[in-house]
Amino acid sequence: MPMNELRAIDTFAKAVALGSIRRAALAQGVSPQAASQALAQLEQHLGVRLLHRTTRSLALTDEGQRFLEATQPALAALERALHQARESKDEVAGPLRIVGPRSSFAHVLMPVIDEFCQRYPGIQPEVLLDDGIGNWVLDRVDVGFRIGQSPEDGVIARRLMPAQLITCASPGYIARHGAPKTLNDLAHHRCSVFRHPSTGQLLPWHFTVDGQVVYRHVSAALATNDAELELQAVLAGQVIGQIVNFAAAPLIRNGQLVPLLLPHTTNNMGLHLYYGNRTAQPKRVRAFIDLAVQRLADSPAYVLGARELAAAGRDAARR
Repeated sequence: MPMNELRAIDTFAKAVALGSIRRAALAQGVSPQAASQALAQLEQHLGVRLLHRTTRSLALTDEGQRFLEATQPALAALERALHQARESKDEVAGPLRIVGPRSSFAHVLMPVIDEFCQRYPGIQPEVLLDDGIGNWVLDRVDVGFRIGQSPEDGVIARRLMPAQLITCASPGYIARHGAPKTLNDLAHHRCSVFRHPSTGQLLPWHFTVDGQVVYRHVSAALATNDAELELQAVLAGQVIGQIVNFAAAPLIRNGQLVPLLLPHTTNNMGLHLYYGNRTAQPKRVRAFIDLAVQRLADSPAYVLGARELAAAGRDAARR
């Protein structure tokens, strides 16, 4: 049913209930002329007269009485649906669809989701972790996380923290093979290479050289499309790897990983939170965005400063 017909039927019902077209117009926030015109167009569309009206009163015709009785249940159901939609907009409960990168992100996201669900037990999170970029509308996304910029026009993106790529090895690897001192030394080491799950391409390593980011392909002693497996291989001492700070920070701090080639660490990329227009968001979405920003924006749990990296490197050299 076209919206103008629905509005005209509502005008008709309100005019009968309030006893006046003028009062019905006031209740709808329109002029009496607009309300009267809507009723006239409805009658013309139906081909029957619904109301006897004078300047002082109105009364239902027989056709109008039957039409009112037939439409009142539908109008009441519509009013309930509208009321429920308005209430749900301000309720922190219901489904929450979240997307994010599969690589090295689950342990960052889960504490935020856990805290949010503890606060609001009525939340039903649906989480899709995928290194590919999906379609915001078709995937019905409420909140997304990506390394890099926003994937679509019209989506608001907020940078949460730098995505540092830190060249790392385990103490066991260094004990057996030594540590590279220069980028050229990598040619003599066992390196892991990440194969992008969507494209199948082997990705180059990222380095900072003279203030610029450069990309170098290294010989792959291990290639995988799974960041967790790559991390486990580095921890086992099989290979050197470039590990993103979200995963590397706690392992560097507890001595399980040693940061290498520190002058060449990159932080040109960032972890971004993205979402649609906040004015039309349900309260549950706004509340989750606020908590994610509060917990993750430049979080010291995941961001390693230059001094801390250097100290970790010195501590490893002394061991």
